[in-house]
This record gives sequence, C-alpha cells and structure tokens, in this order.
Amino acid sequence: MYERKTIPNLNCGLDLIGEVLYGKWKIRLLWFINEGHKRPSELQRKIPDATRRVLNIQLKELEEHELVIRKIYPVVPPKVEYTLTDFGESLIPIISSLGNWGDTHQERLKTLISKKFPQAGNGIID
Repeated sequence: MYERKTIPNLNCGLDLIGEVLYGKWKIRLLWFINEGHKRPSELQRKIPDATRRVLNIQLKELEEHELVIRKIYPVVPPKVEYTLTDFGESLIPIISSLGNWGDTHQERLKTLISKKFPQAGNGIID
C-alpha cells in the first residue's frame, strides 16, 4: 500500500478539506451514499469507471475520516452497507453547491477541459 512521504499541512481549512476529500471518487461516493446507494456493488454500478479496489480504498479512507460508517451484517455471504455519519451529512450541502456551480458553468468548463483533452469533446467526459 502507498505510504505518504510528506506531512500534511493542518493549519488551513482548505488543506484539511483536501486531506479528507482528496481522491477522484470520494465526493461522488458521499453523494451516492446520501442518495441511498449503500452497498459496494451499487456504488460500483454508479461509478463504473472506478475499479472495485480504488472504491474500497476510498471508502476506507472516508470511514477513517469519520464521514461514513461501514456496517457488516452477519450473513452468508457477508453483506456490507455504508451510511453517512452526521459529520459526513454536513458535507452534502457543500457538495450540492459545488455540483450546482458545475451545472451553471458546464459549457465553459467543457470547453476549457476539451482544450487540454481533445478526446473529451467526443463525449468521453459527460
């Protein structure tokens, strides 16, 4: 497993948020768990571009940061569900605002991203 070599800056709110939410899929995982998609297989279907391994790593990090709770049911085969903590739920309005900003500026952002990644203009990024 990757071991970080640099010490995080814990003196700035933006750096703290970055430490907790850094990861390509974390914001989407929080959003989808809030929408009721609680099983790992459901989350995998909602984010098909992510590998199961990466999703598991990021779910574990969200759990370590007390944003989600993992519940394991004692059945065969084992059943796992994730729910947001109150701390995790406090991020949902912020994530919603970011999503609304992205929707409002969607065309401009697509144009800017397409300049760096010309193949994105072919519908790869939606």
